[in-house]
Amino acid sequence: MSKIFVLDTNVLLHDPNAIFAFATHDVIIPAIVLEEIDSKKRNADEIGRNARTVSRLLDSLRELGHLHSGVTLPHGGKLKVELNHRSFAKVQEMFDEITNDNRLLAVALNYHMEQQPLEQPAVVVLVSKDVLVRIKADVLGLHTEDYLSDRTVQSGEQLYAGQLTFFVHPSIIDEFYTYRVLLVKRLALNTKLYPHEFVILKDEMGSSKSALTKVSADGNKLEPLHFSSDPVWGITARNAQQRMAFELLLNDDIPLVTLSGKAGTGKTLLTLAAGLLKVEDEHKYKKLVIARPVVPMGKDIGYLPGEKEEKLRPWMQPIYDNLEYLFDTKKSGDIEKILLGMGNIQVEALTYIRGRSIPGQFIIIDEAQNLSKHEVKTIVTRVGEGSKIVLLGDPEQIDHPYLDSASNGLTYLIERFKQESISGHITLEKGERSRLAQLAADLL
Repeated sequence: MSKIFVLDTNVLLHDPNAIFAFATHDVIIPAIVLEEIDSKKRNADEIGRNARTVSRLLDSLRELGHLHSGVTLPHGGKLKVELNHRSFAKVQEMFDEITNDNRLLAVALNYHMEQQPLEQPAVVVLVSKDVLVRIKADVLGLHTEDYLSDRTVQSGEQLYAGQLTFFVHPSIIDEFYTYRVLLVKRLALNTKLYPHEFVILKDEMGSSKSALTKVSADGNKLEPLHFSSDPVWGITARNAQQRMAFELLLNDDIPLVTLSGKAGTGKTLLTLAAGLLKVEDEHKYKKLVIARPVVPMGKDIGYLPGEKEEKLRPWMQPIYDNLEYLFDTKKSGDIEKILLGMGNIQVEALTYIRGRSIPGQFIIIDEAQNLSKHEVKTIVTRVGEGSKIVLLGDPEQIDHPYLDSASNGLTYLIERFKQESISGHITLEKGERSRLAQLAADLL
């Protein structure tokens, strides 16, 4: 059955290549969408970059013919910039205000009505990432969908957690403790194990016997944990997942680490402690660089007064809170004096990371769930020789308007790198900030 997909502006601003994501079906871009994209093209952020990319793609497709008449796409189907289906009469019966969203709905509805008298009508589908637009389309009797082609994992799939639990015969656990290694083939698993994935072995007979192991870099063996038992800058792992996190953070042979989990699970604190150990005590890296995207939760507070450091302080406060805890500062302002005196700890907004080459440094990217795929690629490709980069975040707490738990940059990175021997991931599950914080994360 042929389909006609009418695209909302937010789809193209989220993924400019969405134009090519609908196989052999026709793609319609209403004229109002072009106007909205034009209004965004001067933005200095990711949305502005995507607006400019869409403009360039459409300009290149003009070489194939007139866009208002329709041009054939590489995988079949046609792309058309719609100018003739703008009648607002039918939409106005339900929604009388002439807004951009309602003009978009009018185009989709007029196409739908045009198809009905045909012997084999095409299904008209309005594609939007705006929930309310999809609801209004449903009220009008239109087929409507979210844009899901860019999702790293599809509906029903689980995000890679970095750990698995298997129930085995107790003799298998005894063998591991005796030889300090266990071949993966001894487990006779139907599940694929990835490099540096953690495996908890439990006694299938019901005893308390268990073993905490990690898959080797080649994926063939289970090995014991080596780095996670001693305190790190006064921080001791409080649960199995935190031990796993320290195992990845302290291993210099794993230059890319990703940590995900709810608020209060210790992602930032553990990573800062590991970074300080590596930079200050072991001198493995020349500098500790800590950055996070400047994405507000709720209403933006606008421009801030002062120099760069003063402007950044409200955005970077969660980082400073953890540093104050690690350095055990007593007075307000002490942490700035300490960092100034040390000189090799740098707290930055992610804006200032772009364009840099960063060799020999321990790099921490906090709140990475608010990054797009392109932004994550830009950051990770800046990592120079001898550096280690750690990306932290909670895929369920996203403040970016066009990202969700399955399409953000952190999830994308986790899924794409899970098979690589130079990376490791763990999902932290148990909150350790306080009983109240854990309860809030679970209930709210």
